[in-house]
Amino acid sequence: MILPGTDPQAVFEAARRIRAGELVGFPTETVYGLGADASSDQAVAGIFAAKGRPADHPLIVHVAHIAQVADYASSVPSFADRLMQAFWPGPLTVILPRREGIAFAAAGGQNSIGLRCPAHPVALAFLKACNIGVAGPSANRFGRVSPTTAQHVQQEFGDELLVLDGGPCALGIESSIVDCTRGRPVLLRPGVLTRAQLEAACGEPVLDKDDFQAAGDTPRASGTLQAHYAPQAKVRLMDAGALQIALDLLGADAANIAVYARAVLRVKSARVLYRRMPDDALATAHQLFAVLREFDAQGARLIWIETPPAGNEWEGVRDRLGRAAAS
Repeated sequence: MILPGTDPQAVFEAARRIRAGELVGFPTETVYGLGADASSDQAVAGIFAAKGRPADHPLIVHVAHIAQVADYASSVPSFADRLMQAFWPGPLTVILPRREGIAFAAAGGQNSIGLRCPAHPVALAFLKACNIGVAGPSANRFGRVSPTTAQHVQQEFGDELLVLDGGPCALGIESSIVDCTRGRPVLLRPGVLTRAQLEAACGEPVLDKDDFQAAGDTPRASGTLQAHYAPQAKVRLMDAGALQIALDLLGADAANIAVYARAVLRVKSARVLYRRMPDDALATAHQLFAVLREFDAQGARLIWIETPPAGNEWEGVRDRLGRAAAS
């Protein structure tokens, strides 16, 4: 069932279900999450089962404030603290050393744990009412397109799941993930926060995981598998010229194809779904997953997408589309 997140009684009921070991759908500024009590391995197992997600693929634990970090992390490097002070509440996940005996299942069995404080009023009210950390991956079947509305969550899991409705997600793609377990900040997953913003906040360069192997293996993290975020239709990335050539070759016979591009293209078939991609990276991130879901709903079998620009502000969108096209 979908309940309004602005209703205190709905928030109270959602928190009651979390404390009882049940699952709840909840909004954040990035995407909707599928929540469970992070401290209960049994409750967390329900997330893995519902999503069809491998149990060794870690979840992000959502907290209401920085003070809760000490409940889950055994230590916090100074640069990680600076990142949290700068961007919490907000679209940043930090990976920290995990306290022994805490949230083993939510961490995917690793000695590290991902933590985030979301910047959404409904999420914060929900987390405060829970008064515990809530493990919350995106509320969709594993590997598929993330949900950005309560209705998307209901489409994935049906009416039995309680979903707090917080409206469409403001940002639309998942948080940036920075590994803080190896003495230097390492970006594992880009989001809407640019590398320059992260570096300015933590006071040192933010490294790529492929460039920093000195301190051991990279921790596994949510949403970092090569193939992820995929619609039912097959996604292909092309530059504007290749898109136009492909459309011209098919001409009026083109069907069951969806196109998402910044370029203004000539489309000769009424059976091609054509949506303009915004010129702005943040606007594209906001609508990206909703557009992919819309194409699926309208029966597209192929989705042709113009490759995003190379600028740093587009890094998060490029990451999501690259993984969607790898599926």
